[in-house]
Amino acid sequence: MATKLSQEELLEQFESLTLIELSEFVKAFEEKFDVTAAAAVAAAPAGPAAAAEAVEEQDEFDVILTGAGEKKIQVIKVVRELTSLGLKEAKDLVDGAPKPVLEKVAKDAAEKAAESLKGAGASVEVK
Repeated sequence: MATKLSQEELLEQFESLTLIELSEFVKAFEEKFDVTAAAAVAAAPAGPAAAAEAVEEQDEFDVILTGAGEKKIQVIKVVRELTSLGLKEAKDLVDGAPKPVLEKVAKDAAEKAAESLKGAGASVEVK
C-alpha cells in the first residue's frame, strides 16, 4: 500500500517537474477526476474586491419606477416619452409600481431617464 504524501511533499515533487510535465499532469488530473483547472481559477476571486469589479464592469442598467409620487400625470407623460407605450400602458406601468421602465440600457441613458422621472416627481432606482 502506498504511503500518503503531505501537501508539502506534493508541492516539492511538482517543483521538480518541467512545465510540459506539469501541463501533462494537469490534463491527466482533469480527465481522471472529471474537473477543469480553469474553473477553480475563475471561482477564486470572491469578496468585496470581486464585487467592486463586477459593478465597474456593468454596462447595462435597468430604470425601475418605485413610486409615482404626487404628480402621477406628469410621471405618465415622462414614461410615454421614454418608452413607446401608449397612454393606457404607461398608466398601467405607473399604477403597478415598482416596475421597470427601461431595461438593459447604457449608463448615460439610464441616468438621463432617472433624472427625467425624478423631475416629474417619481421615485426611481437604477440597477
